[in-house]
Amino acid sequence: MTSGDSDPSGPGMGDGTRAVRAGLPEPVKYEPTLPGPVFAAHFHLPGEPTGPYAYGRDENPTWTHLERAIGELEAPGEEGVETLAFASGMAAISAVLFSQLRAGDTVVLPSDGYQVLPLVREQLTGYGIHVRTAPTGDDAQLDVLDGAKLLWIETPSNPGLDVCNVRRLVGAARAQGTLVAVDNTLATPLGQRPLELGADFSVASGTKMLTGHGDLLLGYVVSRSAALMASVRRWRKIVGAIPGPMEAWLAHRSLATLQLRADRQTANALSVAEALHGRPEVTGLRYPGLPDDPSQKVAAQQMRRFGCVVSFTLPTRARAERFLGALHIVDDATSFGGVRSTAERRGRWGGDAVPEGFIRFSAGAEDPEDLVADVLRALDESAR
Repeated sequence: MTSGDSDPSGPGMGDGTRAVRAGLPEPVKYEPTLPGPVFAAHFHLPGEPTGPYAYGRDENPTWTHLERAIGELEAPGEEGVETLAFASGMAAISAVLFSQLRAGDTVVLPSDGYQVLPLVREQLTGYGIHVRTAPTGDDAQLDVLDGAKLLWIETPSNPGLDVCNVRRLVGAARAQGTLVAVDNTLATPLGQRPLELGADFSVASGTKMLTGHGDLLLGYVVSRSAALMASVRRWRKIVGAIPGPMEAWLAHRSLATLQLRADRQTANALSVAEALHGRPEVTGLRYPGLPDDPSQKVAAQQMRRFGCVVSFTLPTRARAERFLGALHIVDDATSFGGVRSTAERRGRWGGDAVPEGFIRFSAGAEDPEDLVADVLRALDESAR
């Protein structure tokens, strides 16, 4: 932190206080608490470029506030943590992978991760990078880790919600000099802190629950290593994958309600999962917060909140589509993490190895009684 910034991230502060105050500058009389977005392609720059802002592809004051805020949430109270914001989650993911890997290197990816990862694998392979994959569950990536330059972890996995033991994987990686990046999108910094678990990078899409309103695209990378982040920053400069100032400002504004949203959405997800539990037409129900979920034990050891996503399978594609069509207060939409509940049949995209009736359900901030009632009514109606 610099002397001109307030630091709400002391170890004694709670998540709500930290989220409300994160990244704010010191108060200035007659100025807004959160300065408005700075729209600038260039900045007044006489003489040598010794100041922090010179050109809009490299830095922007609005990014600076947001990046400090995210860093305070991902690594509270830590000095030397650096955050870089990106135009999208995939821009952030790409920046880490393509800045760290070279031809001949080996990377380990989850075989059950985000549906764009197969495209990433094709691109990496085309650059001469060796790609190995293994499922998230049961820490299966350990079996293919030998000699890898980078291990990419996605936990909980999207959309299957498997969880791996990050500390165990990091320990094995450290022993052989392998870098570790954790996709923290589904958990958010209030649910899981990958840097505390030993990861080199925490990477996420801010499009989802972090900002929570379904109205912007954003990504970020956080690390303690200045050397690693220098290469990530260089990649961002080369490809120009920068967030717009309005998106960055909206994201920072949204962080103030993150703890409120996370608590409500997590509780709603558990309520929906409990309501689905035991329904005869529902199979493959997954939510890390359920006591009998296969991932519950390890999730409870490393997660502070279990997220807003519930996954389950209905008997057929037709039944799943009837269920989605019968929902009244749940939008049939892709993505997740918004204050308005969403659900979709993931098989319609063709990129996930899931059954045709697989549903990814994202709990919003509605009243839990209304949300559960809508889900149960839609299940009943879809059976007709």
